[in-house]
Amino acid sequence: MRAAVVYAEFSPRPGYKLTEDEKRTRKVREGNKVWKNPKLVLEDKPKPKPGPKEVLIRVKACGICGSDIHFVETDEEGYMIYPGLTRFPVVIGHEFSGVVEEVGPGVQTLKPGDMVTSEEMLWCGECDACRMGYVNHCIRLNDPADLEYGELGFTKDGAMAEYVVVKEKYCWKINSLLDRYKSEDRAYEAGSLVEPTSVSYHAIFNRAGGFKPGAYVVVWGAGPIGLAAIGLSKAAGAGKVICFEISPVRIDLAKAMGADYVFNPVELKKKGIEPWEKILDVTGGEGADLHVEAAGAPAETLPQMQKSLAIGGKITWIGRAPKEVPIYLEIFQVRRAQLFGSQGHSGWGTFKNVIRLMAAGKIDMTKIITSRFSLDDVLKAFERAHKRIDGKITIKP
Repeated sequence: MRAAVVYAEFSPRPGYKLTEDEKRTRKVREGNKVWKNPKLVLEDKPKPKPGPKEVLIRVKACGICGSDIHFVETDEEGYMIYPGLTRFPVVIGHEFSGVVEEVGPGVQTLKPGDMVTSEEMLWCGECDACRMGYVNHCIRLNDPADLEYGELGFTKDGAMAEYVVVKEKYCWKINSLLDRYKSEDRAYEAGSLVEPTSVSYHAIFNRAGGFKPGAYVVVWGAGPIGLAAIGLSKAAGAGKVICFEISPVRIDLAKAMGADYVFNPVELKKKGIEPWEKILDVTGGEGADLHVEAAGAPAETLPQMQKSLAIGGKITWIGRAPKEVPIYLEIFQVRRAQLFGSQGHSGWGTFKNVIRLMAAGKIDMTKIITSRFSLDDVLKAFERAHKRIDGKITIKP
């Protein structure tokens, strides 16, 4: 089968200390401290075979995520930008959908022909974190010594390929999307967007506890995660959704997803207006009940959020950035505010609820797909992705 594989040199930064397990397995917690000179290659690999409680899925659609791009983008020293859990070489791709082609021994809930998507967090369900319900923080998932669990497309072969093998317990049926879209092609495209949409859902509703209908929500960044946050917030009854984004294409997409106000912070500052001032203006001086950080730019966004929190306001943090930034705790005390870190998308029925919302027509994430490429053209797709001119680029094997 054809597959998009990332290769990189295992070359820890001077002074960075790896654990013995990381040295042995090369499953490392901080990828940007270890992997150098990454390269994306389209190559032929053996078609995988499903083992016990696994299913073989023929991939129908796979999105390019920001993390995929960060795998192959480097800093001035040649180290990849992505800061998280990684093990190379690996078939990348984790935002996908497809059709079950074969099931392994012991599979009970899926059969050939089922339309499915899958979680990316490969949790064990047995460690203390999982048993307490924190499956996105599974100890074995993050353990460099444990190669059975990890992240699909990060430490285990993913779905930017013709086929992928996934355990049954991570899969969710999306047959209901066919009833909504009346087209297999569009249903599979929507299915490939369940994962990134679930990242936003988890951050807003599971981690931050959601908001009351009528609340003011501010979304920072209109990449796929931010665009999902806009659509979900509108579906949940937000009174106003305000978005900040610099890309003209993504500004239009934010409007298409239902944002009531979209501002370019660069253009605002040219006029001597700070984003926090615009938020207070739009909200009648009350501020944001919920900020969603989906930009991964804490040095720029946190100061603005701190100055525009409503009393009882909340910040939910999705964007990844390997940076330390100052925080002014006085504001959180005086405004009775809270900040919630969010990682992953698993648990809490999140995938099921996102699929239900899509099937009911409450949110249509296919609006954000702006480019489509065949798997054979995946290198061209990544060349385009580096330009940051799209909402979502989808690979169609």
